Amino acid sequence: MFSSEDRPNSPVSSARPLMLRAQYDAVIVGAGPNGLAAAVTLAQQGRSVVIFEAADTVGGGTRTSELTLPGFKHDVCSAIHPLGIASPFFRALSLERHGLKWIQPNAALAHPLDSGTALLLWRDLKATTEGMGRDGPAYRRLIAPFVRNWEALLQEILGPLRPPRRPFLMMRFGLLAIRSAQSLAKARFRNESARALFAGLGAHSMMPLESPLTSAFGIMLGSLAHAVGWPIAAGGSQAISIALANHLDSLGVEIITGQRIESLEELPTAKAVLLNTAPNQLSDIAGKQLPARYLRRLERYRYGPGVFKVDWALDGPIPWAARECLEAGTVHLGGTLDEIAAAERAVGQGEHPERPFIILAQQSLFDPTRAPKGKHTAWAYTHVPNGSTRDMTDRIEAQIERFAPGFQNHILERHTRNAREMENYNPNYVGGDINAGVQDLRQLFTRPLPRFSPYTTPLKNLYLCSSATPPGGGVHGMCGYHAARVALKRSLK
Repeated sequence: MFSSEDRPNSPVSSARPLMLRAQYDAVIVGAGPNGLAAAVTLAQQGRSVVIFEAADTVGGGTRTSELTLPGFKHDVCSAIHPLGIASPFFRALSLERHGLKWIQPNAALAHPLDSGTALLLWRDLKATTEGMGRDGPAYRRLIAPFVRNWEALLQEILGPLRPPRRPFLMMRFGLLAIRSAQSLAKARFRNESARALFAGLGAHSMMPLESPLTSAFGIMLGSLAHAVGWPIAAGGSQAISIALANHLDSLGVEIITGQRIESLEELPTAKAVLLNTAPNQLSDIAGKQLPARYLRRLERYRYGPGVFKVDWALDGPIPWAARECLEAGTVHLGGTLDEIAAAERAVGQGEHPERPFIILAQQSLFDPTRAPKGKHTAWAYTHVPNGSTRDMTDRIEAQIERFAPGFQNHILERHTRNAREMENYNPNYVGGDINAGVQDLRQLFTRPLPRFSPYTTPLKNLYLCSSATPPGGGVHGMCGYHAARVALKRSLK
């Protein structure tokens, strides 16, 4: 349970309980967003739940820490949360009652070009289309139907494969989503700026932009920018975890931190066990009881590219050549569509691009609690081959300098993590893959393996609830929610 001093805003999640029960309805391993979401779903139905977390704090991909200098708060993993504010599960919880506050930057995204200009993705669709010039009408035709129907769209795609409730909406989305981001951008837009903007959105897929389904990421993220924005959590992404944990506290759920689980035998007796882990950890923890054939199939699960991440403490805002970039919480750096496509293609071929595509966040522009007065933070990552140990700092900073001359003169301190170090920090990021597996046609709805219910395993009461199940990566809690719903029907009737 939580100590009183931990509850309001401390990143320390729990105080170790004096004594565990002899039996629980459910035991959850891993206190990332999906593990916490699974616990909420079960506890709301009156089930007794305990969570075990290897780290000293809850959060998984939603943690905040002073990585560089005292007083500079950096989001350790996730930073910008369109799916967090849009998630049907999170929206139903009203986490604002438990301390979560969303901050909306003036613009969701800026994409600067070498001309010294930038194209901005504003919350207002009309303002965005006006900035696109002759490509404005094409962008509106592409995005507007999904902006109008964003809640229905998310209900359809944030879950396992099933017959659509809105078949015409999903047919429209599917015909576009199946295409590659590169082909759709070139077919729909004439200006290089609009093509580049859509390429950056599609690159969130962590797949080469020639790949099918990369358009799905671009359409979804673009639609959410106008429907709900791309917000940040006040005080840091850790606030999301704390709000979830505070809610669990009110439901009587026990959270035990600082205890790594290495086998099912270490867990208390329970009717259901849910693992918020990558497939390889599922094998490690439950391998003695799982069929050999199932384990061999899990070994063939495909992980995607890793990331190299940098956090900076700065003595002032980033000096963008296109000053309008200071209006955006997120900035995509990579130049033109062809340049971004070349960078992502290189990563897919196991190479480290000289001019990488970079996703950068500048939270302190909109949340003054992130840095001392007059100072700022910046957060950025680029894609690299899975398991890479290459230091990409110079290449990342060169790309920032390209669009913000003098950037390096503002650096007070930096903190870096290569892909292998990302996995060491969070074992769910196998090889640095923050999406817990490739999200292509073969693994989008069948992750980790093709099964009638992707959350089940050959063990009757053992379930997987991590991002390695549908709908995949992102801070939305929907993997945990769906896994818990299956557990309630099968093991906790």
